[in-house]
Amino acid sequence: MKVQTKKNILPFLLLFAVIILLNIAGNFYFKRFDLTQDKRYTLSESTVNLIRNIEEPVFIDVFLEGDFPPEFKRLQNETKQILEEFRSYNSNLIFQFTNPLEDESQAQQYVEELIRLGFMPTNVNSTKKGKKEVVQIFPWAITNQNERSVRVPLLINNFGNSPSENINSSVQLLEYAFADAITKITTEKKKKIAVLKGNGQLADKYQADFLLNLKEYYQLGEFDLDSLQDNPQKILENLNRFDAALIIKPTDAFTDSEKYILDQYVMNGGKSMWLIDKVVADIDSLQNETNTALAYPRELNLDDLFFKYGVRINYQLVQDLLSTPITAQSAQGDVPIDWLYSPIIKSNNNHTINKNINLIKLEFANTIDTLKNGIKKTILLKSSPQSKAVGAPIEINLYEFMEELNEASFNNGNQNIGVLLEGKFTSCFKNRIKPFSIQTNLDESKGNKMIVIADGDIVNYNYVNKKPLNGGIDQWTQQVYGNKELLLNAMNYLLDDSGLINIRNKEVKLAFLDKDKVANDYTFIQLLTIALPLFLLLLFAILFSFIRKRKYAH
Repeated sequence: MKVQTKKNILPFLLLFAVIILLNIAGNFYFKRFDLTQDKRYTLSESTVNLIRNIEEPVFIDVFLEGDFPPEFKRLQNETKQILEEFRSYNSNLIFQFTNPLEDESQAQQYVEELIRLGFMPTNVNSTKKGKKEVVQIFPWAITNQNERSVRVPLLINNFGNSPSENINSSVQLLEYAFADAITKITTEKKKKIAVLKGNGQLADKYQADFLLNLKEYYQLGEFDLDSLQDNPQKILENLNRFDAALIIKPTDAFTDSEKYILDQYVMNGGKSMWLIDKVVADIDSLQNETNTALAYPRELNLDDLFFKYGVRINYQLVQDLLSTPITAQSAQGDVPIDWLYSPIIKSNNNHTINKNINLIKLEFANTIDTLKNGIKKTILLKSSPQSKAVGAPIEINLYEFMEELNEASFNNGNQNIGVLLEGKFTSCFKNRIKPFSIQTNLDESKGNKMIVIADGDIVNYNYVNKKPLNGGIDQWTQQVYGNKELLLNAMNYLLDDSGLINIRNKEVKLAFLDKDKVANDYTFIQLLTIALPLFLLLLFAILFSFIRKRKYAH
């Protein structure tokens, strides 16, 4: 009897010793295991480094608490999982989930305050006990450290996607969304961007929102290439102190000296983003008795520069059947008028920059040709297949698309409008007489990047027809356009050395029930999910009872 007792106790003691040893080892070695097929909870190295470097507490308040429809329940659970993964690397990251509607007496006041701060709710149709109702959900979080606060959008709501597809896209970007917010509030030393002035750039109010959002990541400084006419060498030295140059819709031609400064800036490794219009066309010019105007070429003296880098912006305007209407006044108030010069671009999701981006709105966009050289070219923006390019000069009329259109003529296919260039650029002034002498002229750059978009008004996303949008929503399409996200991603890609922007490439596939299939096969699915498990359980009980009786029958 004692021998049998010892045999029973020995495995227990052995198991206990193993558990103790594992706990001791866990204090010295940290390891988490992600058993999901798509490794959705495995954080990128850049995210882990970011989190480990948090020295002061970061507080995250998530407003996704409550009884939600299944899709949003998944988003809620995935958000909790990713934040728990974050916290496992640094206890300075503290998060909590709150329900803004929990206290009915304070709910309305709470909701109004959230909306005032920019946390717009999402209304979702839900069915409970056979009764349909509209549920208000706030798919947002806010990240705080000391006096800094950053909003974190948790829901991607892209045009044309089903709710399940949008939830899946949202889950893919959760790691990036929180890593991006933490970067904004914890980064002390910011890179510098020169916002070029002096060549008739777009009015400040039309680019203000983009620059304010850009300021959360970088230091911005206005830079005039003509500030020191008698000392271009000093201008170049000053420009080289900036990590990137932003050129937004210049309307005055660049001098050869200014072009040479920009060229040598690129040769020295400076990143650049060019938002360029090569055709003079403006909606304001249609406000006359005939509602017509002439769109004509704009000479910026940059053609040879871009040609050498591998692209050509054409003196053409894009007309696209997929476009947003223009607003006109009538006795009945505002009325929409078809306006094919305002193409709406649906992202191809072919790059980190444009992945999971909503529709992009453009205005009087030009076309871009890519030229053969050693530079890698990635098309970021292109019009729909039902589009075409028309050459300038051309007369445009406010009502020209109100008559019956020959849709068969819109068969030129996709028109390139935005391109990313990466590689070793050759100087536009190689083997040419230089406008002025500098201490070190470079004919070729090291590896560099730039983005060229043939529409200066892409930055003007909060205005339509020169009128501000209410809450950023276009009254005719009911869309919040993705221009801002695209432009921010573009600049982050140009300047991101840590690789955080590449987290946007993360692929996650959530398994959702097919509602139509469930409805069509409701009885079969009930039998499969309820009756079959009960039957198997009953069968197991009968077999177990039968075997037990046979075993102890003698």
